[in-house]
Amino acid sequence: MNIKDMILNKISEIQRKENITILHAVESGSRAWGFASPDSDYDVRFIYVRNKNDYLRLEKMRDVIEWELNDIYDINGWDISKTLRLLHNSNPTVFEWIHSPIVYSSHEIIKELTPEIDSFFSCKSGIYHYISTALSTYNKHIKDEHIKLKKYFYVIRPLLACRWILENKTPPPVLFQQLVDAVADDNIKSVIAELVRIKTEVPETEKGSHISELDVYIENSITEIRKYADSMQDDKKRDWKELDEMFLKCLEIRK
Repeated sequence: MNIKDMILNKISEIQRKENITILHAVESGSRAWGFASPDSDYDVRFIYVRNKNDYLRLEKMRDVIEWELNDIYDINGWDISKTLRLLHNSNPTVFEWIHSPIVYSSHEIIKELTPEIDSFFSCKSGIYHYISTALSTYNKHIKDEHIKLKKYFYVIRPLLACRWILENKTPPPVLFQQLVDAVADDNIKSVIAELVRIKTEVPETEKGSHISELDVYIENSITEIRKYADSMQDDKKRDWKELDEMFLKCLEIRK
């Protein structure tokens, strides 16, 4: 049995034991981004819906299912109610799950709702999220003398995502290489390509020396993008009506 079949079996088991319908199950993290190490685990994420009556209880339900965490699998999911509330705040993780290039299963309702979901994307919120991620990782991991090489990706990718948003005003692609091809400066593309090659051949914990070209690019990009973000107008959608309608459509599946 291959790994996809094993994951599909786990998805079926979760649905059966939790009495839920999984609307969308995807790969997240380095495998979805396209630069997994040989020992990378499988970050399986899913969105689910319960029976309608479950949402009418006075007792509050957990809206997260944490199913498995070990050296091979990291599996957890969000209730559709949590997902849509986060969508109201234009949480970038929702868009990354919806547009993951590695899809294990997906209900037709997700394809139907994707344009509406994307309409809640906020450029300003997205840029603040990604620049914050890049800056936090940079300060914590890239200033050491010897660094885990994979940490460069957790800085470079969000910076490229910011540049995509500034240019296209849409959710950024999940695949790292697509971002590189579209918005990376020409003078760092070969450096990134070599880093990708190394990353896919060595363990997750592999350390190396600083890459000066990337350090300069990171510092300049953080300064430039934060300046743009601070000057942008708030573009969040405030109306809950569309989200309520999406929620009701998903509940109809469990009739």
